[in-house]
Amino acid sequence: MRNFGRTYALTVAFLGLSAAGWLRAQTPAKPVNVDGKVLRNAASVSNDALPGSWLTYGRNQGETRYSTLKQINDTNAKRLGLAWSYVVGAGGGNQEGTPLVWNNILYGITTWSVVYALDARTGKELWRWDPEVNQSAVRPKICCGTVNRGIALYNGMVIAPVIDGRLQALDALTGKPVWESRVAYPQDLYTLTMAPRIAGGKVIIGASGGDKATRGFFAAFDAMTGRQTWKFYTVPGNPELPPENEAMKAALKTWGGDFWTKGGGGAVWDGFAYDPEANLVYVGTGNAEPWVQKFRGAQGVDNLYTCSILAVDLTSGLLKWHFQTTPNDNWDYDSVQQLMLLDLNIKGKPRKVITQASKNGFFWVLDRVTGEFISGAPFVKTTWATGLDAKGRPIVNPAAYYDTDPISLFPTGGGAHNWSPMSYSPLTGWVYIPVFLQPFTYAAAAELKPGSNGYARGSGTPKLIDSPAIGPPTAEGMRGALEAWDPINQKLMWRIEGGGGIGGGTAATAGNLVFEVINDGRFRAVTADKGEILYEIQTGRTGMAPPITYEVDGKQFVAFQGGWGRPATSVGPNDEKIEHPPMLFVFALDGKAELPKAAPPPNNRQQQPAAPELQPR
Repeated sequence: MRNFGRTYALTVAFLGLSAAGWLRAQTPAKPVNVDGKVLRNAASVSNDALPGSWLTYGRNQGETRYSTLKQINDTNAKRLGLAWSYVVGAGGGNQEGTPLVWNNILYGITTWSVVYALDARTGKELWRWDPEVNQSAVRPKICCGTVNRGIALYNGMVIAPVIDGRLQALDALTGKPVWESRVAYPQDLYTLTMAPRIAGGKVIIGASGGDKATRGFFAAFDAMTGRQTWKFYTVPGNPELPPENEAMKAALKTWGGDFWTKGGGGAVWDGFAYDPEANLVYVGTGNAEPWVQKFRGAQGVDNLYTCSILAVDLTSGLLKWHFQTTPNDNWDYDSVQQLMLLDLNIKGKPRKVITQASKNGFFWVLDRVTGEFISGAPFVKTTWATGLDAKGRPIVNPAAYYDTDPISLFPTGGGAHNWSPMSYSPLTGWVYIPVFLQPFTYAAAAELKPGSNGYARGSGTPKLIDSPAIGPPTAEGMRGALEAWDPINQKLMWRIEGGGGIGGGTAATAGNLVFEVINDGRFRAVTADKGEILYEIQTGRTGMAPPITYEVDGKQFVAFQGGWGRPATSVGPNDEKIEHPPMLFVFALDGKAELPKAAPPPNNRQQQPAAPELQPR
């Protein structure tokens, strides 16, 4: 851990009592400090403390991505237009970062962890910080794409994950380093891609790398100093060593063979939520590694705590409860998708629940205090499982346990729902999910080779004909969509074809709108109640990030990043010179700016349907 000698003057400046001249002209005299109280007050969808801001990845600690703003609404969304744009940087993978807005400043982060601050009204750059990642050294260690999903704000700081394993705090007003900590090392095949979250004065973050020989974990750091306070492994380690806690002791019984020599998996690379009343943090965990169960000695055992939702006590870092969505994973069905906290009336009783639209195709509703299974149902076509038992355990179709003979299953290993955020509207009581309606052909290799996940060559997106299948793949089945889902009755309310997929995401507002960004470059506004498309525009980019909405000086904006993506491995010597750099797009009513022109990418950069091993982690 490194501390850069931050002084109390920063705190004074942050509170608006003293500031540089340029900042006085840009920000209110007394900005509200982003502390635990402010974040907690923003947690309720009905009690929005700072409606014009977007202070954390999911907008609030329950990760609903709902805004009470309604200047842009279902009566005028057709008037949307580009207000301004900003070049976030050249090259470097899909732009997946969610911007944050505080004190009329918009903060963003790029794929290679460059952090920037802009005047949220105009897009004028206020500062920019480059961690100077050694790209040539880090790129070969990256699991699944050069990506970064966001930053955190706390007590005058921007807290940024750096892809090479550093956790960096920056002065929110100047961009100068405050402290630096080390979460993981790329030489151990870990990288940082998830947005850190703030919970009770701690920064919570996990490490990616679950498709390589890594042992999943997440950790808590003191938000003011960067000191690590606890670390929780999601799978057991070498059984010859003492287990770290009772949870690891119990998990060890659900593994077999020499699993620890292959890592185990269970990476924590996305899903998170925090309930301050219960003092619990929730994370989703990734797939087991290797993917094919026979190569990890896993037939018939659950492999805890992979593909699970975990509730961990914030103070102690100890496990309170777990729920495994895909026991004994054989299909790359991570459970790291967005976790959302809702207060619902179920069968006449108020319930505090946690929900997830999982990669495996099931929508889960659990009691977030006890972990009790309340309900679950498939929100897309599923053929790997025939249903759920009374405790919520999937009933696996016996034919889904493949070996060297290929089979095709729904949903794809890329997931019925991947990292693209869903959102919730209290106006309808529905959740809005970007879904991926595509099968995947699975086949095990004859033997496990070093660096392999155990799949045979030819596994991946199946051909539309001549593919052995449980539920044959068809052209009709190869698509994405945006779904409105009733979490109480586990019922599809409407579906818009041609959206969804992997990338982009949604935000819901009090204007009866759902803003959706689609990975092919489209941005659109949809009515939350009926699913009518009111506005749609092609931005000319791919590799898109989720939208946010904010308000400055009484004017509402919608912002998101996008840009041609670069894979984790280099495709040529001129990756950084491509003439269509990633952009931040900001829309408003009656926006008159012209969309930046983007030339088509070179042939060797055309996006193709990605196999699971290429999906971002």
